[in-house]
Amino acid sequence: MGQPYSDDLRARVVIAVAEGCSRRAAAKRFAVSASSSIRWVVLHEQTGGVSPRRRAAKSRSPLEAHASWLLELIDKESDLTLAEIVQRLWRDRGVRTTDSSVDRFFKRHGVTFKKNSARRRAGSAGRGPGAARLESQSGKP
Repeated sequence: MGQPYSDDLRARVVIAVAEGCSRRAAAKRFAVSASSSIRWVVLHEQTGGVSPRRRAAKSRSPLEAHASWLLELIDKESDLTLAEIVQRLWRDRGVRTTDSSVDRFFKRHGVTFKKNSARRRAGSAGRGPGAARLESQSGKP
């Protein structure tokens, strides 16, 4: 999310509207969106100020209460899939969740699920060497 516009700019837009300019014309004059101009005038009417409202606190994941258990589980069994972790959470802790929320939890905690380097292919994943030739390509018997 971007930074809020300055209180000075907000105040100038509200003053322009109070002096008779339409909200959309004031927005155009100060190079802001019409919706911003409209919201700022409404905010000034409701609160008497133009400062942006406080942003809501960042929502916390319900998985944070189980962070130590989850991190310990991954340390012990690093080959678990996200679906298996979701099943374990339900079975062992009674927490219903989804693969994506577990994935976001691990990303927040810096845990990545890298592929095993020993299993990577040495060459391209293309086709193998085809079938052995039975006859020559030249058409001679």
